[in-house]
Amino acid sequence: MERAIRVRVSKLLSLVLRHRPEKAGIVFDGGGWASIQEIVDAAERHRPRLTREMILEIVAADEKGRFALSPDGKRIRATQGHSIPVDLGLFPLEPPQHLYHGTSRDAVESILSKGIDSRGRQYVHLSLDPETAVRVGQRHGPPVVLEVDAGGMHRDGLEFFRAQNGVWLTTGVPSRYVRVL
Repeated sequence: MERAIRVRVSKLLSLVLRHRPEKAGIVFDGGGWASIQEIVDAAERHRPRLTREMILEIVAADEKGRFALSPDGKRIRATQGHSIPVDLGLFPLEPPQHLYHGTSRDAVESILSKGIDSRGRQYVHLSLDPETAVRVGQRHGPPVVLEVDAGGMHRDGLEFFRAQNGVWLTTGVPSRYVRVL
């Protein structure tokens, strides 16, 4: 599949599976799973024509692991990044002492005073290493990496989860746990 088509299909899947299933007439179960066939059928009027094979190729090629297939291969869901309520079946885990958040220079002052919020999504996404946080932050301009005292947050009773793709999740990060790296 050519790159431009792969990007369009990936963005469509992200929109439907993370934010707006109703836009495609898709209904998830409580865990965020949707039928691959229903997605293919809903996209029937779009070009290029979406196929099951295209969806499977997107899932297999996605280095960030944004999507997961059900064990029977008939359903798909986003692994994290939802702005709609989805129960991913995650259990609280003890995080590493430090996690990292990539952001833009423009956001740093606000984050240092107010903390990191989920900005309309279910969770704040945190990276295991500064290099990944740089890549995430670059989407918003020149990146700034913030170090999060995840161990301190955990000791203070705040919960962490790890998505299937390894991204660490929490509902918010109070400013006292954040420092510019």
